[in-house]
Amino acid sequence: MTLTPQMTSSISIIVPTLNEATNLPGLLPAAKKVKELLVVDGGSNDNTPLVAKELGYGIIEETGAGGRGTQLNTGAANASGSILLFLHADTHLPLDFPHAVSTCLANSENILGSFRLQVNNSDILLSLVLLFTNIRSKFLQLPYGDQSLFIRKKDFLKLGEFPEVPIMEDYIFVKRAKKKGKIVTLDQAVTTSARRWKQLGVFQTTVTNQLVVLGYHLGIKPEKLAAFYRRK
Repeated sequence: MTLTPQMTSSISIIVPTLNEATNLPGLLPAAKKVKELLVVDGGSNDNTPLVAKELGYGIIEETGAGGRGTQLNTGAANASGSILLFLHADTHLPLDFPHAVSTCLANSENILGSFRLQVNNSDILLSLVLLFTNIRSKFLQLPYGDQSLFIRKKDFLKLGEFPEVPIMEDYIFVKRAKKKGKIVTLDQAVTTSARRWKQLGVFQTTVTNQLVVLGYHLGIKPEKLAAFYRRK
């Protein structure tokens, strides 16, 4: 599919990073299809900012508190595109994503979009987890940040940006957006790394994720939830 200038000039990709130097080259194909790709680094010690500069990405070094939400908001504030696409450094977008994103947001009823999630791993249990993840996202309109959320910048600002909390910033933002319009999960898939699932195991990772969501609804402080989520 041929990309039109309008598609490529309207999208800003925002990538929050912390020690992601080895993953940044994999984002180059996506960067070539959009107006800009901004890396917002949270204090890496592995040359992530240098690698980003060498690849021609925009680089912003964010030293403030607030976790990933702060990084995402900083990127959005500096983005020049009318559409914001929030991408994890270990995630690859589908080839035709500019057209898919632009088409989705051309419908004024759609306030937020995301992609179907797939992982570069053939584990049977993980495949089952992904099946339920995509069902939740599509039918409950509840995608998570690893599905590469995208939104018109004007709507992002109206919604009040991401909450600057240590964890759950994507969940809180999506719940807020759902009250204002339709959330669409596209049939096209992003492919993300299985590194966390490999590190902790599929079962433990899934249980941990669900316990964090439960803890949020029970009113547990985000700082405690973040410590629980990131424990070794």
